[in-house]
Amino acid sequence: MRLTPRTVAGGFLLASALLATALSTGCKKAEARKPGEWLVGYSSRDQSAEYTARLGDAVQARAKERGIKLVFVDAQADAQKQISQTENFISQKVDVIILNPCEVEASSPAIDRARAAKIPVINVNSLTKAAPDCYVGSDDEQAGILAMEAIAKKLGGQGNVLMIHGIMGQSAQIHRDAGARKVLAKYPGLKLLDHQTASWDRAKALALTENWIQAHQGKFQAIFAHNDEMAMGALLALERAGLKKDVYVIGVDAIAQALDAVKAGRLDATVFQDAVGQGRGAVDSAILIASKQPYEKEVMIPFQVVTRENVDQFLKK
Repeated sequence: MRLTPRTVAGGFLLASALLATALSTGCKKAEARKPGEWLVGYSSRDQSAEYTARLGDAVQARAKERGIKLVFVDAQADAQKQISQTENFISQKVDVIILNPCEVEASSPAIDRARAAKIPVINVNSLTKAAPDCYVGSDDEQAGILAMEAIAKKLGGQGNVLMIHGIMGQSAQIHRDAGARKVLAKYPGLKLLDHQTASWDRAKALALTENWIQAHQGKFQAIFAHNDEMAMGALLALERAGLKKDVYVIGVDAIAQALDAVKAGRLDATVFQDAVGQGRGAVDSAILIASKQPYEKEVMIPFQVVTRENVDQFLKK
């Protein structure tokens, strides 16, 4: 066949279409396995967020360390894409699937389909309504409790609080909210003045806090953001308005920029969530399951409050 501009263009369009199809599912073809090598699929909730990116890095590093063949994909915060990725894992006959779920409800069919195919599933960091074989993560209700207790202590149990939610319906959002409200119920003088979602996003939290400053200026003394990305957005809005000295701000995750801000005295506190511990634990549990060895159904890694007094020990991690 003689190549012409028309045939070259046609071939290019076909290749582009095939590439787009592959990217839309986030599927990477697994390489051939060595004898006795376990094949594990990992679907990240969203690699654009710093915490879940760190979690993904930890999974990849541990898989390499333990000699696991890993198929790594990014659901880009799309539960339907995550279900499609799980179906691809099933077709590749992986030994275990590690899921960092996008949503409690919407990601649950991924669990159901994997288990129907008799492929074990480990949820890492987030929960689903459908029960996996194993969960490796932290108690998000405890994160909410720790953050709101820090606020209660700072304010002496008296004052108005704003709360910035993550994506509504995700397990971290649900349970961090529940933990915070348990503490609020203990302190009658501590009032939840307003609460809205910023979807784990820094820019959205910045805009939300700017709106709150206009609506509630001088009427709130603390902000609890469900993650550090949103806490950093709230912090910036307060600094721009010249109000930070009057408002206590705390987030969750202990991402690098939040730790630096705590060290500098800009951010009051964060709640450390161990991405490396969760990632390593998920891979270690996958090996135990694939090897048909005894394993813990639930591996819980504790949260810790980080303030200027103890931030140095976390900056080293």
